[in-house]
Amino acid sequence: MDSLRSHVFLVVLLLAVALPFSSLPQRSSAAKPPESVAVTAAAAAARLNYSEALEKCIFFFQLQRSGKLPPSQRSAWRGDSGLTDGKAEGVRRVDLSRGYFDSGDNVKFGFPLAFTVTALAWSVVEYGAQLKALGQIKAARDAVRWGAHYFVNAHPKPNVLYAQVGDGQSDHSCWERPEDMGTPRTAYRLDAQHPGTEPAAEAAAALAASSMVFGKTDANYSKSLLTHARQLFNFAKRYPKKYTDSIPSASAFYNSYSGYNDELLWAAAWLYRATREARYLDYIVTHEKDLGGTQSSVQIFSWDNKYAGAQVLLAKEYLARQDPSLELYLKRAKDFVCGTVVRGVRTPGGMLFLMSWSNLQYVTAVSMALSVLADYLDAAPASAGNATAIQCDATNVTTTNIRRFVKRQTDYILGVNPKKLSYMVGFSASYPQRVHHRGASLPSIKKNKTLIGCNDGWPYFQAKAPNLNVLTGAVIGGPDSTDAFRDERDNYQQCEPSTSINAPFVGVLARVAGGPPTPSKKSSPPPASTRAPPPPLKAPPPPAKRK
Repeated sequence: MDSLRSHVFLVVLLLAVALPFSSLPQRSSAAKPPESVAVTAAAAAARLNYSEALEKCIFFFQLQRSGKLPPSQRSAWRGDSGLTDGKAEGVRRVDLSRGYFDSGDNVKFGFPLAFTVTALAWSVVEYGAQLKALGQIKAARDAVRWGAHYFVNAHPKPNVLYAQVGDGQSDHSCWERPEDMGTPRTAYRLDAQHPGTEPAAEAAAALAASSMVFGKTDANYSKSLLTHARQLFNFAKRYPKKYTDSIPSASAFYNSYSGYNDELLWAAAWLYRATREARYLDYIVTHEKDLGGTQSSVQIFSWDNKYAGAQVLLAKEYLARQDPSLELYLKRAKDFVCGTVVRGVRTPGGMLFLMSWSNLQYVTAVSMALSVLADYLDAAPASAGNATAIQCDATNVTTTNIRRFVKRQTDYILGVNPKKLSYMVGFSASYPQRVHHRGASLPSIKKNKTLIGCNDGWPYFQAKAPNLNVLTGAVIGGPDSTDAFRDERDNYQQCEPSTSINAPFVGVLARVAGGPPTPSKKSSPPPASTRAPPPPLKAPPPPAKRK
């Protein structure tokens, strides 16, 4: 994302992640809209075409592609880019041309890009049936493969990962099309001497999740992805170190505020789900306190903080067989529901508000995790008993309540808000026209093949006219805590898109448009762990106090 993250932003983020819910601003009862407003909103929501939104949400990833574009590329204004990425002196044998540009710039930041792939794959894993029924399964798989392929190439050796291509500072000093990039395309390498746990662990999660996407359609590719995932996880945990110590320049753009233990937990959870190998569950249980997933409750799920996602994944494992060693993950997942659905701060128009900078990246990710958890709770076996109940102080929360909350957030993004503005570009008659995005604001390479150099593009940035190209499907940062929004290209906090906003929204839209999952056949029991078997089942204890 453009510009430096301020110290104020860091403090706010740390507070939002670490403080107990009682210390955070609470939703005021006065925020409840009048009945007439609610009726109007319901009528507006009834007119939304969620299938169209889903198609456009996935299409956005084509517009963010780097590399040689395939014949199936549907965008009319993008061209090939980044073809020499990875071929600089010292890395001639590494093809880093693919992948996605993360936001409105031309850098491939590996940390959020890996989360993008994980979230996209998770969307397909959970809602593949809905995507298929809606005619979007191929497009979704293609989006996953384009990102997964990049990480396979970026991992040429077991303990090597190229975690970034391009320099954020020099890239942000220019306003140029990705097809014209003239800034340094430095490939930043992580290895045993210069490790970086967060990108390596997140890439492991991404490839493990992606292996599940292709397990039935491309078995050999799926096995290859799992091999890379296992190696990346081993690399991440064998050489624990914050990645910005090895790539200092990344800290100005995608600093790891939550540390790396959440990525290790998230990756181990995905590897266990993808492989059913007991060693990954053993790792989760043995290192429970160190990894931190049961120690505190969180409100945020994002490219940086993965705890909520890991808690949801492991809640599924607990519900399946009520293993006491995993029970706290279900409790923390319930805390996540309480902190967002019940106690989450909302704008007057109903948007969950967590951060002043690109708030919708948190809204889409939180909504995805909530959707999946609700489905897990509904699918829990009878033996789970009242473990599926969620009590938030005096409020009983049902899965129906959770889904209504998620749908309300979805509707808000798509235009049911005080501005009557869709924050997905190209969806509905009214959407932002001056998105902070280099390629969208400059003449298409298909219409103007003349080089537009580093400084030649700034007049287009400064222009008040709408972007020359429609960035179809992009969900941008969105409005502030009062629902206010300024549609100006220099307003990157609100007007910049990101792949990490869209990726989890694919799953949200697939669920909203496609309905509930088809009940799965009874699965075979998981493999035995090397741990001692759990004690006989007993009535669940009363809810633990939050730490």
